Amino acid sequence: MMLTSFVPQMRRWMLWGLLVVLVLTMLSTLVWLAGRYEVTQVQSRIERDAADAVSDIRTALTRNVQSLQALQYADRGAIPWTQDAQVLLREHREWMRLELRDTDLRILKSADSPFRSPVFNRFGRDVNQPEVVHACGVATRQAGPGYGASAYVPQADGLGVEVMDLCLPVIIDGKLTGYTVATYSLAEMLVNMVGQQLTRRQEVSFTESDGTRLAMHGTALRGSRVFIAKQLLDLPGHTMVLRMDSWRGAPDLFPNVLTALVTAMAIALVTVLVMLARDMRRRQRVELDLANALAFRKAMEDSLVTGLRARDKQGKITYVNPAFCEMVGFEAQELIGRGVPAPYWPPEMVDEYGQRQALRLAGNAPPRLGAESVFMRKNGERFPVMIFEAPLINALGEQTGWMGAVLDVSEQRRVEEVSRASQERLQATARLATVGEMASLLSHELNQPLAAISSYATGSLNLLQDAAKTDPHLVESLGSAIQRIGQQAERAGKVIKSVHDFVRRRDQAREAVTPRALLDDVMPLVSLQARKLGVRVVVNCAADLPAVLCDRTMVEQVLLNLTRNGMQAMTSDTTHKLLTLSVRPAASNATNRWMEFTVADVGQGIPEGVSEKLFTPFFTTKAEGMGLGLSLCRTVVEQHGGFLSHHANVPSGTVFSFTLPQSSLEA
Repeated sequence: MMLTSFVPQMRRWMLWGLLVVLVLTMLSTLVWLAGRYEVTQVQSRIERDAADAVSDIRTALTRNVQSLQALQYADRGAIPWTQDAQVLLREHREWMRLELRDTDLRILKSADSPFRSPVFNRFGRDVNQPEVVHACGVATRQAGPGYGASAYVPQADGLGVEVMDLCLPVIIDGKLTGYTVATYSLAEMLVNMVGQQLTRRQEVSFTESDGTRLAMHGTALRGSRVFIAKQLLDLPGHTMVLRMDSWRGAPDLFPNVLTALVTAMAIALVTVLVMLARDMRRRQRVELDLANALAFRKAMEDSLVTGLRARDKQGKITYVNPAFCEMVGFEAQELIGRGVPAPYWPPEMVDEYGQRQALRLAGNAPPRLGAESVFMRKNGERFPVMIFEAPLINALGEQTGWMGAVLDVSEQRRVEEVSRASQERLQATARLATVGEMASLLSHELNQPLAAISSYATGSLNLLQDAAKTDPHLVESLGSAIQRIGQQAERAGKVIKSVHDFVRRRDQAREAVTPRALLDDVMPLVSLQARKLGVRVVVNCAADLPAVLCDRTMVEQVLLNLTRNGMQAMTSDTTHKLLTLSVRPAASNATNRWMEFTVADVGQGIPEGVSEKLFTPFFTTKAEGMGLGLSLCRTVVEQHGGFLSHHANVPSGTVFSFTLPQSSLEA
């Protein structure tokens, strides 16, 4: 048995050993490859920097040639050659000397750099005459700039300068007339023509092909390993090598860093595995909590009596709860996935509901207020519902559809109908209770037309008695009086009919009447009363005022009652008895517009104590009054939706005003 258990254990250890060997081999290979990669990257950067430096030098040399050409072709009548040359030497520190020579290379004019002592003062210019001859020979053959070989020029301070001559032929009208020679300092070329970002951490130098350094710029800080890059600077007539030395240390420390990085990554991997295990346990607990929450929500939704319905942004149903299914009589699988028209929409309302849903899906959703609608059960029964809808937002905060709560308001509507019927019965009872008041009112309101009938009848009798003594127009006057008797009798009948309709709970017939027509109908009675009391009546009513919607007979009674009260309020002590009837548009809102009728007298006014009880039934200040006139007036105006009020007139008297709605036909 020991042998039997030993074999699997050995196999397991061998597998672990093989795994360790593979991991170590992989890490070693990774470290070696990383080191090689780092060295290659450093060398590549040095090569790119050297190429950039050569490119910068070529560009600067080309610009310098252009500057010399401008010097050759400048107008010498204004500025001498020497002065222009001094300007160029100040602008180009890499130039040590500028010379103007004839075709035999004899110096005609020269200018030295102002930044140091003349470079050829000690040994003369002929010390490097062969290099100048070579450069000008190249320039003549190529008809362009030519460069001579670099030469070392000793100085008085024991040091020297490595220089290079540039020769540019002067050709006028196709003939060679001379040469312009510029002497470069190789060290200054490195300083002024190579970017500072390339020389800040590297050493740049010009060398011969055998490696001899000609000039150098930069701080030579040596590392454990130096990276070298070389680029050829091939010029017409001469070639140099640009060498760039980088003192960046070789990446000896990189493998250690990589090992530490790999170790840290291994530790991080183990940590991640531990965290994943913990996260898995936490996820399992969260999933269990989520399952409990879903079960709780499902139980809560199943217990609701409110129907829940979810739709996506295309209008398709994505969820319904049992209460909604029970409400409409369909199963959930019959509803989910259904779009327009929904199976619970009444066929006669499909177009209306489709337009409403199209507006909602287009983004023109109504506010979160209940919208009343009508649904149809599976058996065809219609029932009213109240729908509350809100945007359905997912966990990312994006709207994915609409969630609606649907309430079956059938029972509520039945209760409201019962309540309305009860209210109507109560109102009928209240109307019956006012029959006694209306009986008194009839006697009060019929006094005026009956008195008028009596007056006209008496007048007619008098006219008949005096018929033999009257003028030829007697017949016409008698006919008019009898006609007025008939009108007033008809008016008394209308008053009785209006009260009869009121008691029988019928809606009064309302019609569109112009304010002028209302005033014209009551003015004969008003004028008759005014003549008896000595009152002057003034009417302010434009003929083009819009019509009002009213019960014509009842409103005329209101006008008669108010005018009669106004004329009776002006006693014999009143100096100028004046009654003013006015009609004008009243303040209106966006849905209703009103007309205001006013009756103003100049009597003694209403005392403060009386004003509070003015509209109380059976309250009166007149010995023969019944106290029902103003109460009736207020009831009639309020039945029309208006308002009856009064205020003091200036300087004396009272103004009664009431409002009537304008007819929609005139709006």
